[in-house]
Amino acid sequence: MRIALEKLMGEIPYQLSIIDVDQDPALLNLYDELVPVLFACKATNTGTEEKLCHYFLDPEKVKEFCNE
Repeated sequence: MRIALEKLMGEIPYQLSIIDVDQDPALLNLYDELVPVLFACKATNTGTEEKLCHYFLDPEKVKEFCNE
């Protein structure tokens, strides 16, 4: 997913943070079977995250989120 996301970098500016789900029991409980999972939040947002996709990148969903 990361490689596919990097291909969108020219179209959509973003900052990527990678979190190891296995190191956090709460995240592991929530997302163990969904890894990799992509969440996004707007730079102007105060921390509200939106799950965009899991397993594979959904470029259309990412673009839709960025254009809101």
